[in-house]
Amino acid sequence: MFTKLSVFTTAIVLLFSFTACTSQSDSSQAGSSTEQLNEDVLTQEAQQALTPEEILEGLKEGNQRFVSNNLTPQDYQAQVEKTSSGQYPEAVVIACIDSRVPVESIFDKSIGDIFVARVAGNFVNEDILGSAEFGTAVAGSKVVVVMGHEHCGAVKSAIDDVEMGNITAMLSKIRPAVELSEEDYEGEGEMTSSNDAYVTHVVNTNVRYTIEQMRERSQIISELERNGEVVIAGAFYDLDTGEVTFLD
Repeated sequence: MFTKLSVFTTAIVLLFSFTACTSQSDSSQAGSSTEQLNEDVLTQEAQQALTPEEILEGLKEGNQRFVSNNLTPQDYQAQVEKTSSGQYPEAVVIACIDSRVPVESIFDKSIGDIFVARVAGNFVNEDILGSAEFGTAVAGSKVVVVMGHEHCGAVKSAIDDVEMGNITAMLSKIRPAVELSEEDYEGEGEMTSSNDAYVTHVVNTNVRYTIEQMRERSQIISELERNGEVVIAGAFYDLDTGEVTFLD
């Protein structure tokens, strides 16, 4: 009886000891994980030290981390606190509203890193141009990226000449890219919204057309570009892979 009781008591002690060690180990790992979170934010000094070329390279490297599922773990609360009194983003990204294109994530960026302007079809109007002017001339961003994406519904609707409420006026901003594409498309298949190759061609044409519009309609940004203070780049996001390709 004594022997059985001793064995039982010993088992209980070992069980509690193991549980305590496991709990301490989990706590230690949680603390270690917290310590590894990135709480850094862009400061004015860091922003000023960056060149447009370095920023573009950083966006490309961030996208590679996204594609390989190796995003930087972020301490968002720390970054919220640090950016509450000011912001110094490095880039402006003009993108479509498509929910499958999470702009900050696909470039592995966090709070305070980039300005993002979104509208279906990633075109520019005076509001977005004004926003981009603020981001560059006022807030100091040195790169403007205009990014289209695969299977863009707005572009498909523009190709189909859809008319519906305010969507009609919106699509009229994309129609010039469709008309340009009808003149220079040399790919396979018909020039319809059901032909993925043609849709991609129009998406990229729309990106380039939008950049031209930005240069023509924004004296501020075009002057910054001429002075080498800002670089404007076009990009294409692949919904199948998550990869961003920068256009020539």
